[in-house]
Amino acid sequence: MKASQLLKFYEQGYRDFTGVDLGGEDLSGVMLIAVNFTGANLMGVNFSRAFLTKSNFREASLNWANLSYAKMSETNLKNADLTKADLKGAFMVKSQLIKAKLSGANLSFTNLRSSNLLAANICGAKLQKVNLRQANLNKVNLNWANLYEGRLTGAQLQNVSLTEVNLSQTFLIDVDLSGADLTGINLSRAKLSKSNLSHANLSGANLTEARLKEVDFSSANLSNANLTDAWLKKSNLNNANLTNTNLSHANLSHASFREANLNGANLTHAELNGADFDRAILQDTILDYSHTAENKAQANYSNYPLQLSFGQ
Repeated sequence: MKASQLLKFYEQGYRDFTGVDLGGEDLSGVMLIAVNFTGANLMGVNFSRAFLTKSNFREASLNWANLSYAKMSETNLKNADLTKADLKGAFMVKSQLIKAKLSGANLSFTNLRSSNLLAANICGAKLQKVNLRQANLNKVNLNWANLYEGRLTGAQLQNVSLTEVNLSQTFLIDVDLSGADLTGINLSRAKLSKSNLSHANLSGANLTEARLKEVDFSSANLSNANLTDAWLKKSNLNNANLTNTNLSHANLSHASFREANLNGANLTHAELNGADFDRAILQDTILDYSHTAENKAQANYSNYPLQLSFGQ
């Protein structure tokens, strides 16, 4: 079907275009409200700046389609194929993308607030400055995706795949990533205040300058992680593995390290006022005596199981 035919039918009141073939057609800027495109072939279609609010694209083929800056709030894209589609700047608030295929797609600046992306495949996608606040990202494949400066505050992230994902400068405030595999992840300058990362694997992760106030890192693996200049005020690191972790210049005031393993950790120039190291393992921990003399006096090192020894 040609774009002109579709628009003529739409003007006549038709809304059901199930299974239609519009491959490669130009529909930029059109208004198609509450249209049914279930199972349609829309590969390479230009929907740039189109108004598609409340439309149904379930199981439609939208590979390489141009949906940049389209208005698509409350649209149904369940099981749709959007592989390498351009969704830059699209408005998709409260949309349904359950099991949608979005690998290699461009979702930069896209607004997906409160959308449902359960089990979607977003592998290798561009998501710079995307808005995913309050979105359902459970079981989503985000491997190798770029979420630089993304907004994910309050998002659901259970069983999400995050291999080699870039989360630098993202907003991950008040999210639950407990038990997640975040090995080697880039969270530099990210904001994770009040989030739950208990039992998470953050071995080798980059958390430089991250804002981690009141984060739950209990029993997490942070071995060999880089937390230089990180802000961990009032965070819970009880029972955490911090062997060979770089915490230099970090703000650790009033953080709790009870029974944590800090063997070989670097706390040079760290702020330790009110920090609790009760029963923590601190052998070969590196401290700067001159800078932290006052902090050491105020931190709690009582009841440690091994003789406390600080490396020079």
